[in-house]
Amino acid sequence: MKTYIPKESEIEKKWYVVDAEGKTLGRLASSIATILRGKHKPYFTPHMDVGDFVVVINAEKVHVTGKKAQQKFYFRHTGYPGGAKLIRYDDMLRRHPDRIITHAVRGMLPHNRLGRKLLKKLKVYAGPDHPHQAQKPEPLEINT
Repeated sequence: MKTYIPKESEIEKKWYVVDAEGKTLGRLASSIATILRGKHKPYFTPHMDVGDFVVVINAEKVHVTGKKAQQKFYFRHTGYPGGAKLIRYDDMLRRHPDRIITHAVRGMLPHNRLGRKLLKKLKVYAGPDHPHQAQKPEPLEINT
């Protein structure tokens, strides 16, 4: 018996909208990564993009457990000597709440060109509004 590998034209891409209000960051990110990757579909293929688009709203209302709000840091480097930048979770939540979810999901996707392609299908918005109504996204309930 041969393994079925879907062709690019046979893959149906759906749009989902996820409300992040009151959800735990890590559990939400792992569910989103599964949908982006396409692991919820019966014809999942590890080397292909068979996943769906995900629109996340209310990113500013996501929460973390324990003392992570004060102790969690996001690291980046400017590329110059001494250019290390550390930003605390609560500062990042105040300035760029969409980057928190994007950063968490990026770490759960493959670290190659496929992962970069999958990350482009994630749309994160701080508030309850998003400009993707024309795609008719279905609401997706993630239990965390």
